[in-house]
Amino acid sequence: MPAPRALPYKLIATDLDGTLLRHDETISERTRNALAAATAAGAAHIVVTGRSVPWTRHILDSLDYHGLAVCGQGAQVYHAGEHRLLTSVTLDRQLAGLALSKIEAETGPLLLAASRDGLEGEVLVAPGYRIQEGPLPNVMIDDPGELWAAPLNKVYLQHPTLGDDALAGVAREIAGDLVGVTVSGEGIVELLPLGLTKATGLSLAARRLGITAKETLAFGDMPNDISMFAWSAYGVAMANAHDELKAVADEITASHEEDGIAHVLERLYPCAAPAGAEGTTV
Repeated sequence: MPAPRALPYKLIATDLDGTLLRHDETISERTRNALAAATAAGAAHIVVTGRSVPWTRHILDSLDYHGLAVCGQGAQVYHAGEHRLLTSVTLDRQLAGLALSKIEAETGPLLLAASRDGLEGEVLVAPGYRIQEGPLPNVMIDDPGELWAAPLNKVYLQHPTLGDDALAGVAREIAGDLVGVTVSGEGIVELLPLGLTKATGLSLAARRLGITAKETLAFGDMPNDISMFAWSAYGVAMANAHDELKAVADEITASHEEDGIAHVLERLYPCAAPAGAEGTTV
């Protein structure tokens, strides 16, 4: 009997929005099947998302996902099967407030929101902050001071006229020694604990599974995935990805609407290819 074929990668790390999920927050049957086949062959799958647990849990439950998930840009390692936080890192509110004041001294007043820590942490939205349409819960507040009343895992910034990349660039230049700054989606610039990235949480989760960086394949679409690509052995950017991520990717696959993850998994894991196919190339 021939020896079992070695897995090309023991861990598959996928971002959610713009990567694993389509615009309607669903996963195609083809991508589901490819992931299921790869995990049945012995690979582990970890969701790695900028969303905090309260904004991620309903998606994982709908997918019948029971493994580990890295949420909140790496701040939270969450056990989906047990609905339990394993690790949680919070933002130093004093440092964040100082960073914000320094940034606003350069840009003028900013529009703010913040994500509170914990399994039930609310996303608080101050006046003027533009929220994206959809089912994600948030709490509108009248007094921006309420943002700082309880532990946070991140603060969201918007500017009336500056674009996301420009705002993030100014924030890094002015306050990059106090907080981390990342762009995780359209209209989403975030202040994070200094040094915290998706790679931080992914490395913690992988360690729990006994898997190393050199055994990891990662998929993403935004600049907040750059650290995950740097940590992993192989990084795949979606066709719809931000140019900054494409520039550091090992490969660019089809978009999240066109089964980009499945294209790669079907090639790397023969068991994931549809019946009668040899694996699909992009």
